[in-house]
Amino acid sequence: MRLAQKGRYAPPPELEPAAQRVSQLLAHWPGVKARAHWLLGDETVVDGADFYFGQEEVGHIHLDSEAHVFIGKAGVDSLVSLGLARRFHWSRDIAAFQIRGQRDVAHALWLFELSYERCRGLSVAGLLARISQYAAQGARRAG
Repeated sequence: MRLAQKGRYAPPPELEPAAQRVSQLLAHWPGVKARAHWLLGDETVVDGADFYFGQEEVGHIHLDSEAHVFIGKAGVDSLVSLGLARRFHWSRDIAAFQIRGQRDVAHALWLFELSYERCRGLSVAGLLARISQYAAQGARRAG
């Protein structure tokens, strides 16, 4: 969803410690805007933190620490096949990853970085190359 469609602004909420660390770091990336993620269809209930680059959503982290990262179908297919993320059940373009603890912070940030770079113009071929390189380096499997 584009930033202009998200409704009213509210600051992002405090998340569980590991997810909060990811949120804090993302909010400081150049050009990234952080804000509350509303419960679908209800701007009175905060359900996490959204991250945008310009008008494009990079992704969001729910209050239960599940990250939804906008990567595109080809990228998500690659991540899922390599065990580096799960497919979000409502969209083939979104990778899902549960941030369970501090050991998950680096992997979550890497997933968000893929989306961030996609928003900044990284080609699908470039995205797939980064995923392959990460997997070849012995990256951790998604839980």
